[in-house]
Amino acid sequence: MNIKKHLVAEAAIELLEDGMIVGLGTGSTSSIAIDLIGKRVSEGLNILGIPTSKASENQATSLGIPLTSLSSHPSIDITIDGADEVSPSLDLIKGLGGALVREKIVENQSKQLVIIIDDSKLVSQLGICPLPVEVIFFGHEATSISLANLGCNPVLRMDNEKPFISDNGNVIYHCNFAEGIADPLALSLDIDKIPGVVTSGLFVNMADVILIGSDDGLKTLKRH
Repeated sequence: MNIKKHLVAEAAIELLEDGMIVGLGTGSTSSIAIDLIGKRVSEGLNILGIPTSKASENQATSLGIPLTSLSSHPSIDITIDGADEVSPSLDLIKGLGGALVREKIVENQSKQLVIIIDDSKLVSQLGICPLPVEVIFFGHEATSISLANLGCNPVLRMDNEKPFISDNGNVIYHCNFAEGIADPLALSLDIDKIPGVVTSGLFVNMADVILIGSDDGLKTLKRH
């Protein structure tokens, strides 16, 4: 058991209240949180979940967590999700699990975004890990050239020697920035302007609370 991940997942679940609409994140730490939510639901917690991926949807369904949709509930009370990197300004890289588009849609509709990580995900500047960018399949090779013109090396994500296909039927490029990402907001806007791009894994000015599991216990960062 990953103690740090369980610590932050347990802390996040304490924020849930009856009647909430809850965004269900994707990834290893989010999966722990969903398990804990399922336990709370079995004990009587009354919430509705909106999953950010097919994997999270299947997990929630197997645990008996009642689900709804953004069309029925476009305003979400809280979303609990992980991140691949967190900067000192609480900007994020997310999406190495392949669910960045649905995560961004759900989390954009959330009144509160709670990010749960272990301290290995804290970085002084974003861009140590690759930045995922979801791209429609048609002309994706040309789209990758436009991405490269922004100063990165875009590598098509593969799955068993075939292009990885997202839940939305798109491909994903992992964009490696040798010098890191100095201005996440400007880069995010530039990437989103490229025809064929659905969105990037840059989540700028979105996280409200970061719960961090460390050897010293639980730490909390909040956006001012």
